[in-house]
Amino acid sequence: MAGGLPRPCGDFRTSYGADQTVMADRMSRNWAIGLVVLIALLPLPTVLGLGFDLVDAYIVNLMIQICYLGIAALGLNILVGFTGQISIGHAVFFGFGAFASPFIFNNTGLPVLVCIPLAGLMTAAVGLIFGVPAARIKGLYLAIATLAAQFILEDFFARASWFTGGVAGAMAEPVTVFGHQIFADHEYFYVALGFTIVMFLLATNLMRSRDGRALIAVRDHYLSAEIMGINLTKYRILSFGIGSFYAGVGGALYAHYLGFVSIEAFNILLSIQFLGMIIIGGLGSILGTLMGTTFMVLLPEVMDAGARALQGSIIDRALDLQSSINFLREMAIGAAIVLFLIFEPDGLAHRWRMIRASFRLYPFSY
Repeated sequence: MAGGLPRPCGDFRTSYGADQTVMADRMSRNWAIGLVVLIALLPLPTVLGLGFDLVDAYIVNLMIQICYLGIAALGLNILVGFTGQISIGHAVFFGFGAFASPFIFNNTGLPVLVCIPLAGLMTAAVGLIFGVPAARIKGLYLAIATLAAQFILEDFFARASWFTGGVAGAMAEPVTVFGHQIFADHEYFYVALGFTIVMFLLATNLMRSRDGRALIAVRDHYLSAEIMGINLTKYRILSFGIGSFYAGVGGALYAHYLGFVSIEAFNILLSIQFLGMIIIGGLGSILGTLMGTTFMVLLPEVMDAGARALQGSIIDRALDLQSSINFLREMAIGAAIVLFLIFEPDGLAHRWRMIRASFRLYPFSY
């Protein structure tokens, strides 16, 4: 009871506009803003040179990885989770953006902060080309077509030395803000966080728009969508372009963070990891994308910590954990995907909604 009135219990949204709000309620919005502000404050003492660190460079490195991988994974979720198209070659679009941004900078001299979204647009153009088969095929056949895109672009990366540097790789200039070059992880984190916030807000608003609802209609029942006048060819190809744009922006952030890009990094394993991020987080969920990316970034770190904790034990001597840790990481990623598909097919986002609902509806069971 609050002020003599019973506490609201249930979903009281009675208009279409209320159903399409960015946040479900005011509390969710406040928690989201507070969490972003808290994360943004963590590296601040180091950046300002206050003489103490709230988080060390290792933690900041993990947060930066979550940012650029989360942006790329969100593009794949728009394609797979929201539109129902399949892609097994997302890593090469991530790589194309990583090479495109230094290429634009070297040939135009534009600021790096401008080159990053331009690299996304270049990648989107390539994604639209490879998305053309989606207009006519789907399911397993589309999966094979996107797998072909993976190997075609990998070969392109190896041969197009004018674009990628070939086997020697390409150097990426650091981000410059008001004449200050950003090299430190604590400073670059704010660049990555800024792009992440903007890209996730854009995706959220896209799903609230007419085009976003059309993408979801294509996923849910393409025949009904076509009867309603939705151009299936347009939206299937468009989803590839949008997904590639996000992958390109994420790849550009990755390139300028490392300062060097190598063609070996964008293999089929990375594409599988991107699929794992959206499956574990939840297909068709923007929040789930971030949760799945965080899970996949932290999983290898947990494996390393476990191997160190078991060093010298009977398990370590039996399995030789230190020398086989790379294989164990891959096994853990595969096992996580399989277990989530079996026990939590809707992903972490669904489990989080259930937890929130249990608190909101307590003590009632409905």
